[in-house]
Amino acid sequence: MDVEEGDVTVEVPESRDGASEGTGGGVFFNPEQELNRDVTVATLRAYHDREPRAESYLDAMAASGVRGVRAANEGYDVTCADVDPDAVELAERNLARNDLPGETVHRDVNALMHEEVFDVIDLDPYGTPIPFVDAAMANGRNLVCVTATDTAPLCGAHLNSGIRKYGAVPRNTDYHPEMGLRTLLSALVRTAARYDKAARPILSHVSRHYARAYLELESGAQAADSCIDELGYLYHCEDCLHRYTEHGLIADPPEACPACGSDRTLTAGPLWLGAVADSDFAEAVRANVSDDMGEAKRARKLLGRVADELDTPTHYDQHRLYKQWSEPAIGMDDFIAQLREAGYDATRAHYHGTAFKTTADVDEIRDAILEE
Repeated sequence: MDVEEGDVTVEVPESRDGASEGTGGGVFFNPEQELNRDVTVATLRAYHDREPRAESYLDAMAASGVRGVRAANEGYDVTCADVDPDAVELAERNLARNDLPGETVHRDVNALMHEEVFDVIDLDPYGTPIPFVDAAMANGRNLVCVTATDTAPLCGAHLNSGIRKYGAVPRNTDYHPEMGLRTLLSALVRTAARYDKAARPILSHVSRHYARAYLELESGAQAADSCIDELGYLYHCEDCLHRYTEHGLIADPPEACPACGSDRTLTAGPLWLGAVADSDFAEAVRANVSDDMGEAKRARKLLGRVADELDTPTHYDQHRLYKQWSEPAIGMDDFIAQLREAGYDATRAHYHGTAFKTTADVDEIRDAILEE
């Protein structure tokens, strides 16, 4: 069947009866990832303004080639790679039907990345991206774009799997989407540092059961060290929901929660504790979302939230707090306004509709809201 995305039309496999994803003939296509692809195209547009010398783009798991076709439509010198010969053939047809230049290769992408250098590398595998990250960080020049769909291991719901894959201990908390994103970013930053490279997130988000990150690379041991300095540990009380962080690669967990004295304090890490996005770049990406995109409205809302939200390393869930307080919840806009009136910075967070970030701790949030 034919699918239109942005200014291109691509042939994709027919969906199996009842399937939500277009999977057929051995070639994978997920219509639910259109938001991901729309944001990617807007990012490529904004990044060209940020780094005009970035020209080559690798669609590392091409499948139907839809990402590569859309990148080629933005003027990038595209290579579509896949280990499935049917996918390579389909990607080649899709480039040709849109009259776009581009190379398609039937290769193991890890081998390809070790042989050629690309300005922009896009990793969008099914599941964890970790098997491809070493080659991408070692041989990428400017930007590495990464999708992870294995959210259960990332957020701590499948703890042992998360530890094995990401070399960190994630914990399943009420801010589990952010836990997953910061676990992913930690693994990516540590991988790049092994090659004396800094990998700094300039945009990232969590949407529809996946995490997506865009990391700008800078070569040099000193730059890599500056990223390592933004890793650390998170301590979370399961009883009162108090949490705090400390930078460094050696954990020093408390014997008891400093807020309530509970001995049920979780330790998570090493996590990325720095900003998950560059606010100015997120705004530039938002400005590059065009009306021809199928998910333009959602993309603009998402990117606006990402650009505005505080850099604090965890978010709170408003409904979880009200449940803790045994009180009925008020509207989110009024909730944020009351925190600000009490003197705290507070913003909505992009992770879900009742997520927010603030400089107040749990006790301060309660006092600011319930004493009104």
